[in-house]
Amino acid sequence: MPSAKYTFLDFAEDVLKTVPKPLTFQEIWATGKDSEFASKLSITGKTPWQTLGARLFVDIRDNPSSKFIKVGKNPARFFLISRKLELTPEDLVSTSSNKDAPARKDNMLGFHERKLHPLLAYFAYTNTSFNRGKQIYTKTIYHEISQHNSINEWIHPDMVGFYSPIDDWNDKLLEFNKMTERSAIRLYSFEIKKQIDRGNYREYFFQAVSNSSWANEGYLVACSVQQRDDLLSELERLSASFGIGLIVLDLTDIDSSTVLFPARPKDDLDWETMNKLCEQNDDFATFIGDVQRDYAGKKIHSSEYDSIISDPEAYIKKILSEK
Repeated sequence: MPSAKYTFLDFAEDVLKTVPKPLTFQEIWATGKDSEFASKLSITGKTPWQTLGARLFVDIRDNPSSKFIKVGKNPARFFLISRKLELTPEDLVSTSSNKDAPARKDNMLGFHERKLHPLLAYFAYTNTSFNRGKQIYTKTIYHEISQHNSINEWIHPDMVGFYSPIDDWNDKLLEFNKMTERSAIRLYSFEIKKQIDRGNYREYFFQAVSNSSWANEGYLVACSVQQRDDLLSELERLSASFGIGLIVLDLTDIDSSTVLFPARPKDDLDWETMNKLCEQNDDFATFIGDVQRDYAGKKIHSSEYDSIISDPEAYIKKILSEK
């Protein structure tokens, strides 16, 4: 049998076995990057320390059997639970120093953020942590064709999506659902950015709030989120307050992309905003018409929506090479 894939969490565990005290994720990477441990990793992205940090934060938050503990904050440091008794009072003191990893600025990512759309379409269709095993189709909304004015600047989402139970429900139940006041169709809205950091998170988040007010679920999406406790805590607070989810697309391993914070689903759609979107943007109006036609005809015409890339790794390699 082939051996299990060596992961960033395996790397962190091996490094933390060798050090005398807790380390930040940047220090874990710096300590182990030239070791035999790093040689076991399959790395394609330009900022592996960011991936390492994301894996550690999510594992500690979501995995009851996590091998790691988080010590202090600003910055958070990590240690092995199995070595918890070795911690000293000094280890537990928080510090205000900010030894951030080199920031990955938008201008260091040569591609346009719209190049992330095929990756989000792939994620929405294939990632079961997001779609719960259902097929979610997406469509890019081109702002360029909209009727713009300053009042409606933040009304247009970057991408929209939908789930329809056509392939999951009995035909009789589909017909019955059409007779009820609440359709089983679910609509999604996505605001996509390349990087979220302390300098832009509020603007980006409230742009997503505005763009997603009409949908059943709204998400802010990025391929890089600065790994700072204060930023992550604030994003979590905003998500809980406004119901907007946060998706992180992992460019080192797209199938490991995560819903960092889930959206709060709404049962009711904002029909007035949807009507305004239909009037101002032909892409959105076409999307609504396609969804309605597919549901009425009990057949999804996938060619009308964003295509699902067959080789996301090759696609990522291509866009990362762009300058």
